[in-house]
Amino acid sequence: MNDQNPPARIGLVAATAAGRRHAHTVTAAWPHARLIEGETVADALRSAWAGCDAVVAFLATGAVVRILAPLLTDKRSEPAVVVVDEAARHAVALLGGHAGGGNDLAEQVGALLDARPVITTATDAVGLPGLDTLGWPVQGAVAAVSRAILDGEPVHLIADAQWPLPALPPNVHTKSTDTGNTVAYRLLVTDRVVPLDDRTAVLRPPSLVAGVGASRGVPAAEVIELLHRVLAEAGLSPASLRCLASADVKADEAGILSTADAIGVPLVTWPATRLAAVDVPHPSEVVRAAVGTPSVAEAAALLGPAGRPGDATLLVGKTATAMATVAVARHAPRGRLAVVGLGPGAADLRTPRAVAELRRAAVVVGLDQYLDQVRDLLRPGTRVLSSGLGAEQARARAAVAEATAGRAVALIGSGDAGVYAMASPALEYADERIDVVGVPGVTAALAAGALLGAPLGHDHAYLSLSDLHTPWEVIERRVTAAAEGDFVTLFYNPRSRARDWQLGKSLGILAAHRPPDTPVGVVRNASRPGERVHLATLATLDPAVVDMYSVVVVGSSDTRLIAGRMVTPRGYRWRS
Repeated sequence: MNDQNPPARIGLVAATAAGRRHAHTVTAAWPHARLIEGETVADALRSAWAGCDAVVAFLATGAVVRILAPLLTDKRSEPAVVVVDEAARHAVALLGGHAGGGNDLAEQVGALLDARPVITTATDAVGLPGLDTLGWPVQGAVAAVSRAILDGEPVHLIADAQWPLPALPPNVHTKSTDTGNTVAYRLLVTDRVVPLDDRTAVLRPPSLVAGVGASRGVPAAEVIELLHRVLAEAGLSPASLRCLASADVKADEAGILSTADAIGVPLVTWPATRLAAVDVPHPSEVVRAAVGTPSVAEAAALLGPAGRPGDATLLVGKTATAMATVAVARHAPRGRLAVVGLGPGAADLRTPRAVAELRRAAVVVGLDQYLDQVRDLLRPGTRVLSSGLGAEQARARAAVAEATAGRAVALIGSGDAGVYAMASPALEYADERIDVVGVPGVTAALAAGALLGAPLGHDHAYLSLSDLHTPWEVIERRVTAAAEGDFVTLFYNPRSRARDWQLGKSLGILAAHRPPDTPVGVVRNASRPGERVHLATLATLDPAVVDMYSVVVVGSSDTRLIAGRMVTPRGYRWRS
């Protein structure tokens, strides 16, 4: 998805003046992109291919294919290639769509040039998750199993544990559906080394943590060799290593840091007091005397990245060489709850990260009218749990229960999930058994503010006038405090058929502290069909124009109307 950052080194190749203009547009936005020159365009393209992480060629697709075809060897290590036509109407992900990030780059280049991204990888075209896009290493017959998933053939999903995978189509089964002598395709989810064939792909979950202890000055080669030997003897895949872990005193140990860099995982360190509190099978008084804990490697492996030894099983006890010690623990999978803000309603105000999380989820929970906005984004096989107005607590409990069962869940709400939305009730129920991801969204207040002008340019307060969960006496005290503090005041849930007096009362409280000509803006259905903007003052606003689809913005004593727009100055220049 286009929420990813562009590659670190992007080579641009152009043959015409128009192509160079488009290239300059890219370099202006991305300082790490540069135009590659050569004696010929072919030379420039070959140089970009050899020296960059990605290539954007403003050339004909056929020409790029002919030049690069002899250079193709391994898509796992080759740069992505995106081709843009002369008029910048299309950005074609030509090479490295998944493995190289070409699909993401095509979307990003398309956004810069107002070009349409052309994505032809089969899984993307039909909305299925590519096995190499799930964020985990994948090995074996990836193309064959992906094709089987696309073609609706039986694929057996065999997992060592309940990992939070995204939605998979119905032909991917957890039990055998073979008939007769048919040999089904297999998708394994395991950290173990398994035999591979032309019908088996293996996803490597991030389940393993290697605890590392070392003497000062340990060579990286010694640590790397020991680590790989320990994993191989235990039948464990290095691709499932989530991190290395050690003591804080080893945080700057060059040999350990180089090992982490070499295998592409982070190094996590813990203070000796935390390590000493972990029960291990092989404590050492010698180690305690040296670093303040009877165990470094085993204790660090069990603590892992999150400090929860209860989630871990020690698979390999400490194994030592002259200067290094390694132990390996397996950490149990945890459910995943993404609390997603969808923004005020318009699709183009929905963040790319929100879209990515919706497509990452196997279960999506939300209010029925919000789910209707995003059903087209969900992958085939996604389970949808919808409910009507007033069921916030039930939705929160359902989402947390699904995540606690080990699933990948997205709980959606409008605006920002943390502003009068679903994050708060969900996190009241969520405990340490699940991982929580917050996805911010454009709030109704921000959408309304943009339509009104710049009313939020200085301090402001958000208040809900709904007394469903908050007694009116408390709301009234808060409105009074906002009035006395001269805050720009935004009212959510301002007025309904059953609550038709609270807005008028609140406006009266504000009017007692600011001039009658203070601007007031009412925005109904911000960014949605039926959008309406109404400007008035504290003295002239008729509460009858306001309903539950509205946000009311009352200016401070400094807010002004300028050319029909509400503006609250950031400083005090206007006062002078």
